[in-house]
This record gives sequence, structure tokens and C-alpha cells, in this order.
Amino acid sequence: MKGSVSLEAVPVRRSLFRKYFLVLFTAVIFPMAAGGISDAWFSYRDQRTMLSALLRAETRSAADKIESFLDGIKDQLNSTIRQTRVADTKAQLRLGMLRAMRQAPAIVGFSVVDRAGVERLHVSRIDLNRMEGGSDRSDDPAVVGALSTGTWYGPLTYRDGSDPFMTMALAGFNSIVVAEINLKLIWIVVSEIRVGRSGQAFVVDQAGRLIAHRDISKVLRGTDENTAAALRRLRDAVAAVGGEATRARNAENEPVVTTMASIPSVGWTVFVEQPQAEAFAPLYASLWRTGGLLLAATVFAATLAYWLAGRMTGPIRLLEEGTDKIGAGQFDHRINIATGDELERLAARFNQMAQELAISRDRSERITRLKRFLAPQVAELVENSGDESVLAGQRAEVVTVFCDLRGFTAFSAHAEPEDIMQVLAEYYEALGAIITRHEATLTSFSADGLMVLVNAPVQCAEPALRAVEMAIEMQDAVQRLIPSWRRRGPVLGFGIGLAMGWATVGRVGYESRVDYTAIGHVVNLASRLCSSADDQQILVDHFVADAVGIKFPMTALGTRDLKGFDEQVRVYDVGSRSLGSQFAAIVSNPDS
Repeated sequence: MKGSVSLEAVPVRRSLFRKYFLVLFTAVIFPMAAGGISDAWFSYRDQRTMLSALLRAETRSAADKIESFLDGIKDQLNSTIRQTRVADTKAQLRLGMLRAMRQAPAIVGFSVVDRAGVERLHVSRIDLNRMEGGSDRSDDPAVVGALSTGTWYGPLTYRDGSDPFMTMALAGFNSIVVAEINLKLIWIVVSEIRVGRSGQAFVVDQAGRLIAHRDISKVLRGTDENTAAALRRLRDAVAAVGGEATRARNAENEPVVTTMASIPSVGWTVFVEQPQAEAFAPLYASLWRTGGLLLAATVFAATLAYWLAGRMTGPIRLLEEGTDKIGAGQFDHRINIATGDELERLAARFNQMAQELAISRDRSERITRLKRFLAPQVAELVENSGDESVLAGQRAEVVTVFCDLRGFTAFSAHAEPEDIMQVLAEYYEALGAIITRHEATLTSFSADGLMVLVNAPVQCAEPALRAVEMAIEMQDAVQRLIPSWRRRGPVLGFGIGLAMGWATVGRVGYESRVDYTAIGHVVNLASRLCSSADDQQILVDHFVADAVGIKFPMTALGTRDLKGFDEQVRVYDVGSRSLGSQFAAIVSNPDS
């Protein structure tokens, strides 16, 4: 609609203060935050790389030392096997075994078993020595394992539920040496490992039981299944990342950075761990510094945004109050702002908008009144011309069209309300589009009956021809609807009556309700012709027939007595629906 302005209430999603705050916050904070985050990220990567290298080096060193410890014991077992071949007496063999025990303090006992499984000699630091006896040890797992693999490492055991022990067996040419080893001495290896202030190392077996730990009391409690389960979970977590340094929780459920190395020969795992708080302490300190700077920048940005928003509060409040009044319909309200900047220009635009809205409202109200009885395009035409005098009472030659449904009264008496309203909705939808397209004026409708004027209030060329063409389209449209109506029950028809002549036309009604109508002989005649029309008939008077002339096939029906008329009226039938369709084709292509 030309010249109109639409003003709608828009919900406030974000205040101006918040917008300024976010812009300034982004401008000040984002570079600092990006720099701080990038520094923290690279510092974290560097710290993690360095820590991983340190932990892996310590872990591998501890694993190598433990392997050397086990290799030293294995060398003593090899030496004992060699002595079993050269010693002449058990006493000489015993002396060799005692010498081996002095050289390897971790060995607490030796047993020499022949390949038949008979024990020949047993020397121990904590048990009685056995020089004779020849007990059968053929079913001993150590003997069986050594015979099958050459070197056999037994599982971790705890003597009297305290010190960890392990059995090692080595098979020679004619004998097997079985040694019982106190693993408590591995504590020396792991206790020497220091990573930071509180980093530590420890060793676990395949079942997750502690073999060595800086805190020896934890080793002495190594039979605790809960601790073993926690250590197995820790081993699985580190194995999942390929043994690299990773963050996890240790057996005490403390967050640590840890790595591990395996000792394949015995199935042990060496761990080195450092508490996360200590490992990443430099990174945390950097984050605290960055956070402090960001906090200071946030305070600065918020202060600046508050100051700028405060400078704009007054004019914005006037704008807000003005838009509220304009939105409420007070289009005569004006916003007075004299800041000399964009806000003043904005206020001027609002005042201009209010003026245009007042004009648009008045025009919209006029068009709304006109569209009550005029086609939309006709109403626009009257409004654009700015002259409503055509709607005033006057004499005009018009073509009056009446139409209604045959059998509708009987149908409405028995049908359900929903079916009646559905039929009427389809009926008016079809006829309304045709009336609008032909720029006719719908003056009234009641139930199934319509009254339409052609050539008033806006005149047109050949009104009779336009009215007949419109009537044919209306008849065709309704006839296309009737089959679907009949499938739902009602047996309906449709008749139309047209009359041409002079009538008094104009607006009638009162202030809040106005209609445009026609009064006169021609109106009554069209109504009676409509009442006389059968289904599919379009009846016209002789004035319409004469005006159309040879352009339409007309069937003279003679004269009829019509109610309210003293003389008989000559009546003509425009023809059936198919005839009307044929004529429409002829009119659209006159050269054919």
C-alpha cells in the first residue's frame, strides 16, 4: 500500500547496554583471551612433552635396573648349575651355593633337584638346610616350568602375609636349581627415583599386586584386592595410550600424570607417577596470571560501556516513550530530541512515520468500508481517485444479477449444520472469485442468495455483455460443484436472473454499518427472474437480450406472469452450461 508504514511491537531481546558491553568486551577481551589461551595450550603441550620424556626415562631406567637385578640372580643360578657338574661332594656344592647367596643377598634359599624330580640339596637363610632326604619334587611347578621352558619365574607370594617373594628356577644338563628370592630389595631401586617433590615409582605384577613401592608398608599390604584392582585399571588406562604419559587416578584415587614400562621376562610393570597439581603447577600459575588480566580488562570494558550507555539513556528513553504512544495509536505525538546526531535524525524519522501512519490509517479505514460492497480492485480505484462521490445516491443504468440455489431450503431443513456450512463455503468461494474478477459489486447476500450490480458505482463498457459472461462463469462453476454435493446427500440446483434498467444506487445505512445497494424496478425484475429460473438456467429480460444482440445465442421463452408485475414480461434463456462454454470459446477467439 503506497505511503503506508507498519509499526509493530518488537520484543526487546537485548538492551543497548548489553550490546555495547559485548562489543567492547569482545574488542578488549578477545585478543587477550586468545593470546592467553594459545599460550596456555602451547605451554600445556610443552609441559606434557617434557614431563612425558622425563617419566618415560625414569620408568625405563627403573625397568632396566630391575632386569639387571633379575639377570644377576640368574647368573648365580647358572653358576650353581655349573658347580653341580664339577662338585665331588654335597659339601662342596653347599659351599658354592652359600657363596652365591652372599653375592646375591636377595636369594634366601637354594634347592638342587635332579631331572627326575628328586631333591639333592637345600640351603636356606630362613629354613633348615637339607643335605639328605631326597624328597620328590617332580610335581613342583618350579621344576615342571624349568623343564619345559628352561627358565621359570614364579608368581608373587607373601611370606607370612608380609614380605614379597618370588621363585626362580633354571634347568641345566643334569639338574635344576630352584631359588627363592626376596623382592623387598627392589625397594632400593624404586626409592631412588624422584620426579619433582613428590613423584614416585612402583612395581606391580600381572595381577596388579605391589612388588615394590617407596612406602614399603603398602607393599606389605599388597594382598589388598581393592588396591590390586585399582592398579590394574591404572595399567589399562596407560596401555590405552601406548604407554605415553597420561592423566589418570592412582590406587589412592588421586589425580596423577603417569607412564609405565614392562619387564617381559617376569610380566611385571614399572610405573612412575607425579601428582597433576605438581606436574602442571607452572601452567596453573600462567592461567592465574591470564585470568587476572582478563578480570581487569572486563572491569575496564564494563565501566566504559556503562558510561557510554548512560550518555544515551535520556534520548533513548524519549524514543521508547514515543514509540509506545505511536504504537498505541497516538499518531499526533511528536518526539523532541536535540542532540545533533543520529538520535535526532532517528527521532525525526519517527515523527515522519507517525504522520504517514495517520494518513495510512485513515486510508485503510476508507478502503475497508469500500470493500464491504465493492470488489477489491474497484475499492482501490475509488480510493486512489480520492473521490467517493460515486458512492452517493444517484440514478444509474445498471445490470442487476440475482442467483440462488434450487432446493436449498429443503436441504437446510434436514442437513447437519456442518454440511450446510461446508456447502455455503464452497459456494461463496467459487462465486466470490468470479465476481471479483469481473469487477462487479456485491451488494448483499443472504443464505444462498446473492445480489450483484454491474456498471455501478464504477461504470464499464458493455455492462450487459459483462454481466452475461459473469453469469455463465457462475453457472459453470456451481454446476462443477453440484456432483460433489450430491455425493454427500443434497440434491441442489442453481438458477440466475438478470435485468437491465435504471435504478437509484448509493450508500444506505448508519454510521457504523453502511452498504451499497440499488433500488428500483430493475432490482425486483432480476429477483423474480431468478426465482423463475430452473437449475442450469440463466433468465434475462428483453433489455439485456437486446444489448447483447447477436453476440450471444438467446432462446426466447415468451412472456411470463411474474409476481408484483401487472404486465407479462418477455423472458429469454441464455442457454445451457455447455452452450455458455461454447460461447465463451467463441468470444475468446472471434476469428474462428
